[in-house]
Amino acid sequence: MLLYNLGIDLLVILMKIVSPFNSKAKLWVEGRKNIFKRIAQSVNPGDRIVWIHAASLGEFEQGRPVIERIKKEFPERKILLTFFSPSGYEVRKGYEGVDYIFYLPADTLSNAKRFVGLVRPEVAIIIKYEFWLNILNQLHRVGCKTYLISAIFRDDQIFFKKHGEMFREALRGFKMIFVQNNHSKELLNSIDIDNVQVAGDTRFDRVASIANNSPMNEVVERFKNGSKIFIAGSTWGLDEEVIKPMMEKYKNLKFIIAPHEMEQDRIKGIISDSSRKVIRYTECVGSDVNLEEYDVLIIDTIGILSSVYRYAHYAYIGGGFGVGIHNTLEAATFGLPLVFGTNYSKFKEARDMIESGAATSISCSEGLDLWLSEMEANEDLYDKRHLLAQAYVQDNVGATDKIMKYIFK
Repeated sequence: MLLYNLGIDLLVILMKIVSPFNSKAKLWVEGRKNIFKRIAQSVNPGDRIVWIHAASLGEFEQGRPVIERIKKEFPERKILLTFFSPSGYEVRKGYEGVDYIFYLPADTLSNAKRFVGLVRPEVAIIIKYEFWLNILNQLHRVGCKTYLISAIFRDDQIFFKKHGEMFREALRGFKMIFVQNNHSKELLNSIDIDNVQVAGDTRFDRVASIANNSPMNEVVERFKNGSKIFIAGSTWGLDEEVIKPMMEKYKNLKFIIAPHEMEQDRIKGIISDSSRKVIRYTECVGSDVNLEEYDVLIIDTIGILSSVYRYAHYAYIGGGFGVGIHNTLEAATFGLPLVFGTNYSKFKEARDMIESGAATSISCSEGLDLWLSEMEANEDLYDKRHLLAQAYVQDNVGATDKIMKYIFK
């Protein structure tokens, strides 16, 4: 535990050192200033708090079905949501589905005691991962019922190594660990952790809800205007290099590109490298520009991609040539045949959909061209992949019900 605490201290020092030169580190540091004063001023001592923690934006979306169900079924409870990462907090700090939103204080021993003492949660829910040992230990000491939801475990994680005892002990402090698959349960059972249930992944519930309730988008409606749309979501530079030749070859398709990060130089590069007419989404909002004349729409804003997928015919998911692919389910829920790069092995849903035929992995532009040309030429093949993607999501909904029934019996 001494090494763990030293590591947390070093993390805080490092963030402070790099914050003048790194925007995310600066947000991380600034967001935690006077954090306990702000919590004390906001949280009513009489509140019955359900504390929910998400590492970042993806984990928040994963836990959102549970948040919404708690708010609907137990309105007398107050939900306090924390984020570790600025990419989660800064995007969702205005989210109205909870009562309080804060950055999670750095997990020092003193911070853990102050945080749990101020919040006094009746229930604590950690989404997927992030095992802050001091906070978990403090929750256990005060008798807070603590749960881990939508978790997934792999053989190479520290819990299953000889030097991972303190992390194994932290897992034993959870009242229940809800895992996504049987392999995770078997791994935990192998280290004598039996407080485990296979509930599935709440992301399926979230994307199914998106499909049923996604709002109309006036800009994308005008841009589509009856055309087939190829959408590339959460792209990085290498993804865009793979996609650019398709934009030139398939003149019958319109393209929507949603970069993972809004780097202006990359967006300018997409515009300058294309012979087709390109426009940014932010140029169209509140404007009467004639979008029928444009072939490529760049989504240069955050928070709308999941609902924009509804307008597409094909979906490319970014990240497969670098950090690992991003969310495939947001596109699959609309029945879009999926394609992505080679770095997908850590993502069960990607492996499952490749096995079923709903998704394809490619290693270069030529592979993307072959995938696209096959479906353009074979409507039956497209329809088959469309139905497989849609069915994969529908067959896996229900994790939220299992979790809610256990936590709030």
